[in-house]
Amino acid sequence: MVENERLRQELRHCETELQELRAQPAGPCPGCEHSQESTQLRDKLSQLQLEVAENKGMLSELNLEVQQKTDRLAEVELRLKDCLAEKAQEEERLSRRLRDSHETIASLRAQSPPVKYVIKTVEVESSKTKQALSESQARNQHLQEQVAMQRQVLKEMEQQLQSSHQLTVQLRAQIAMYESELERAHGQMLEEMQSLEEDKNRAIEEAFARAQVEMKAVHENLAGVRTNLLTLQPALRTLTNDYNGLKRQVRGFPLLLQEALRSVKAEIGQAIEEVNSNNQELLRKYRRELQLRKKCHNELVRLKGNIRVIARVRPVTKEDGEGPEATNAVTFDPDDDSIIHLLHKGKPVSFELDKVFSPWASQQDVFQEVQALITSCIDGFNVCIFAYGQTGAGKTYTMEGTPEDPGINQRALQLLFSEVQDKASDWEYTITVSAAEIYNEVLRDLLGREPQEKLEIRLCPDGSGQLYVPGLTEFQVQSVDDINKVFEFGHTNRTTEFTNLNEHSSRSHALLIVTVRGVDCSTGLRTTGKLNLVDLAGSERVGKSGAEGSRLREAQHINKSLSALGDVIAALRSRQGHVPFRNSKLTYLLQDSLSGDSKTLMVVQVSPVEKNTSETLYSLKFAERVRSVELGPGSRRAELGSWSSQEHLEWESACQTTQSSARAHSAPSSGTSSRPGSIRRKLQPSA
Repeated sequence: MVENERLRQELRHCETELQELRAQPAGPCPGCEHSQESTQLRDKLSQLQLEVAENKGMLSELNLEVQQKTDRLAEVELRLKDCLAEKAQEEERLSRRLRDSHETIASLRAQSPPVKYVIKTVEVESSKTKQALSESQARNQHLQEQVAMQRQVLKEMEQQLQSSHQLTVQLRAQIAMYESELERAHGQMLEEMQSLEEDKNRAIEEAFARAQVEMKAVHENLAGVRTNLLTLQPALRTLTNDYNGLKRQVRGFPLLLQEALRSVKAEIGQAIEEVNSNNQELLRKYRRELQLRKKCHNELVRLKGNIRVIARVRPVTKEDGEGPEATNAVTFDPDDDSIIHLLHKGKPVSFELDKVFSPWASQQDVFQEVQALITSCIDGFNVCIFAYGQTGAGKTYTMEGTPEDPGINQRALQLLFSEVQDKASDWEYTITVSAAEIYNEVLRDLLGREPQEKLEIRLCPDGSGQLYVPGLTEFQVQSVDDINKVFEFGHTNRTTEFTNLNEHSSRSHALLIVTVRGVDCSTGLRTTGKLNLVDLAGSERVGKSGAEGSRLREAQHINKSLSALGDVIAALRSRQGHVPFRNSKLTYLLQDSLSGDSKTLMVVQVSPVEKNTSETLYSLKFAERVRSVELGPGSRRAELGSWSSQEHLEWESACQTTQSSARAHSAPSSGTSSRPGSIRRKLQPSA
């Protein structure tokens, strides 16, 4: 307590000195930066005061801890006294019992000889004496048993006495341990109090020294500021003179400005003439480079191979479930985006394709890889893009997408419209769209008035050897709205059902056929390009999908057509003379795309979960086989010739149909998206 009182007096003395320092005048410049430094010093001093208060709190906590340990020691001493008293009482009781036992034993030993003597002397007496003898023997046996019991009790008493001695030794050891702990705690408390006092004195001395040094620096800086103020006055006078000179120069500025404007106008006019001449030269070079770029682009696509294969891995979804079967079994090469690794039955298997897209790839990323093929359709090439994979792997999402994030189909038509608009000054294009599906080996028109009507595949009568579908409805489209209406109408007629593997499983092969016809207005060159976008139905195992009845027949037809596609790829790969295109409606319809007259690309969709590794392995092996097929360079369908009067009339009729079709699409109507009939009235077939 005396030490604490001394610390409080020193603290009050420091506070008094601090107040005196605060009461000193701040000087003639209270708003300068040195006042801020003084404020910082005051803040540091307040922090030191807080540290002193914390040290006092720690000291009070240590005093409280010492008091608690002292109370605990007193309690232990009381318990020890009670134990010693109980031990003394127990020893006195045991000693009394021991004395009683010794006395009993002595009395019994004193009585024993007469009993033995009686036993020996009554052997010749009567039966009454024999009975008394037996009773005496029984009593003697009972007394011997009591003596044995007393000896046992005496032994137990000796053991209890020994345990009491051991307990006393343990209690004395604990008392010694508590006393040493109390002495150690007291020593630690004294050391901590001494260290706290030293820290406090050191902190106060350092704060006071820093305050003096910083205050001295403040005074020196203040003197420097006063010196600077005295030197700034001549500079201010110099600036005033310069300002007056500039003011006189500004009065003559309008004349100089007019003269400068006349010279700048002349220079700008000369520069504009030079830029116009340069623009004409650049425009000529641009057109030449545009032709060269188109030639290089087509050559690049041809050199990459007619059948290119890209893979896309869908992300793991909640429909895949949980547990070991839903773990990811597909990995990617960080240095090569054409390598994919599959862990099948504990063994890694690697595949090399033209491009591999991870689950984080967007629809736009996939479309950028295929848009080069789509643009070649405008130049008169046949292009085919088809999606392959097991059911539920994401083929329909890649090809069709969603309204918010469309797939390849809608993006391809949007790109075609953009390219057509860019070439509108030199070319005139017409874009028509058809949609069909192959359901249970039956070809059906998704845009026709009777979607259930069966269609057949025929050879073109013009002798070109190409295939066409008589009676297939063809719509002319001119805007994105037309595309959405066509997709909506075709989607309502496509066959989808629920299975154990996919809630909206496609039960048919869907084909979107886009035909682009163009005419060069200056040369009369006519091109015809066809873009086939195919969404194949997913291969499935009947045991996994749980297909029954009609679903089972659908699955059988789907697997049969995909097996026929595999046979065609095998025949093309081995360069056989006969390719079995006619074994299935699917391969027969894709004959033009797989026979060397088309640029073909396959998108293989992959499921990454463990339970689908067998199907994923089969899909990737099939993709490698397709990638090794060489079909040869694609041919361009273009004709150069003069316009006949009949062709000119047909072209004007087509243009008029285009304009009337556009007006029909832009006219307002109600309920166009709810009924297929109203959609058909909005989309008129092209002539």
